[in-house]
Amino acid sequence: MSQGSHDAAHSAVGYQHQTWWALVELLRSGPERPDSSLTLEMYDDIAWDVSGTPTELLQVKHHKGRTRRLTDRAMDVWKTIQVWMDESSPGDASGPSLVLVTTQTAAPGSAMAFLRAQDRDEPAALKILEAVAAEEGSGETRETRRQFLALAPSVRRTFVHRIRVADGSPHAEEVHAAARTALQWTLPTGHEELFMAMVWKWWDGQALALLQGRLTSLDVGSAQAAIAEIRDQFTSENLPTLVHLLDVNEDDIKEQHRTRPFVQQMEWVAYPPRNLQKAIVDYYRAYTQAARWVDEDLIGIAELERFEAELIDEWDREFEWMTEGLTEDADEKARQAAGRSLLRTLLGQTGITVRSRYNDPFFARGHRHALADAGKVGWHPEFEERIKQLLHVHA
Repeated sequence: MSQGSHDAAHSAVGYQHQTWWALVELLRSGPERPDSSLTLEMYDDIAWDVSGTPTELLQVKHHKGRTRRLTDRAMDVWKTIQVWMDESSPGDASGPSLVLVTTQTAAPGSAMAFLRAQDRDEPAALKILEAVAAEEGSGETRETRRQFLALAPSVRRTFVHRIRVADGSPHAEEVHAAARTALQWTLPTGHEELFMAMVWKWWDGQALALLQGRLTSLDVGSAQAAIAEIRDQFTSENLPTLVHLLDVNEDDIKEQHRTRPFVQQMEWVAYPPRNLQKAIVDYYRAYTQAARWVDEDLIGIAELERFEAELIDEWDREFEWMTEGLTEDADEKARQAAGRSLLRTLLGQTGITVRSRYNDPFFARGHRHALADAGKVGWHPEFEERIKQLLHVHA
């Protein structure tokens, strides 16, 4: 790998780490700040604010490996100081707290070690930083150090008072475990990994919206409600939706399923093409989701069979009403219209659900198509004879 590629990859990991760490920050600190909101790349890498006023700014630094120490001469330290001098009015005693979050560990006896939340020694930290700033040192940090020394002594004291170092933070590969630990009392027994995957999927969407500016900030209450809603899907009366509409490639699904019996059944009643396409997606989502529920041990086969029996019973009642309404001399067009009306009516029914509080309508719609695919239900008055012929052809 070239140096440029290596640097780009490292930068990408650091950026991903920043967005992941924001969730950990939200989970860890959110309960202590119920009236606060979290932002990304607005005031700083990560920031907390209250009613639009920042209260804490976080610079997040990620490094590979575990042996390097964070020293007072490190580029990370002075780059961070430069950002805060430029953006955060260092002499403002009522300004936001300034936090350096780093995977490195501060060297013992360093200014960075003295600025941890525990065992702070701000005078010692300031004295060390002033001494380092006065050195000849690296040309890359020389201008920043000069600017730091140019601040009035009282401003430097205020500035250092606002700084906190959170060193030894988890590396990118450890952040998921940190988030899981923060949610340990929320985890649904037996489904911990799936629950965390759903939390991360939710967070990825929120982080993207924050970074794109579609969402200005995420308040703690909204985040807690979203995670509680995910957790609620793992109760005995509910189930999680695992196959979302946006996850499906309609063109691929149509090509794979265009000759299936349930599609033929809809064509026998001249079902509208666009709605037929949507029906294929419903079938795919319902079939795939049921398989995943069983694989994840979220539902048993017997419960799915009871659900199917209720759908069949509902269909049986409506199918008889349809056939009763047809005259003996009804032509094919009238029979198609009757079957099309039956299908439309049943797909709009929401009273039968696999569980009492699971109400995503695609699952019942898709399951009706699965029953039609197996020939257990149908829409055209003569569907049974046609299904037999169809299955005989495919045999």
